[in-house]
Amino acid sequence: MRKVVALVFNYSLNGLLADPATDFWDFAFSELDEQGGPDADDETLALLGDASAHVMGRVAYEGMAGALPTKTDHPWSAIMNAGRKVVFSRTMTTADWSGTSIASGDTAEEIDRLRLGGDGHILVWGGVRLWRSLMRLDLIDEFRISMYPYITSQGTLMFDDMPKGYRLDLLDSTAKPSGILELHYGRHR
Repeated sequence: MRKVVALVFNYSLNGLLADPATDFWDFAFSELDEQGGPDADDETLALLGDASAHVMGRVAYEGMAGALPTKTDHPWSAIMNAGRKVVFSRTMTTADWSGTSIASGDTAEEIDRLRLGGDGHILVWGGVRLWRSLMRLDLIDEFRISMYPYITSQGTLMFDDMPKGYRLDLLDSTAKPSGILELHYGRHR
């Protein structure tokens, strides 16, 4: 059965996600620019390319669908444009990005269908409501979190309205020269 892996970018040391039009958002993207843009290393490209599906909520989908199909110089563009994409939305009726389907039914049933049929992983790009929903249903097997060396009072609390306990095991960590920590956790089962 396929693993469900949540990708969490732009996460502050005190647990907030960078929201647009905040100082933390500006900091996160200036760090990205200083590092030469999105990760184009072999490990990241393999993680993205080996995914059997790229799952996202409507807002994350709209942001990615508005950029990646035309940004052919973006290191993730070819992978995402060719990949299978599933957007969880109860309001969308059409999706123009090639290879996209809309999941509007029961979340657990939709994820179970995606998990069937082999090994590998399903990447969950967000948004926050989707991550929280999957966590409440205990459907996330791994987290890949990019924690920035930044403390902020502005942003979205990722781990809010959660079950009483949600134990994770550290699988791997990498400290980047910029101070960003790439954390890889697995759900303790």
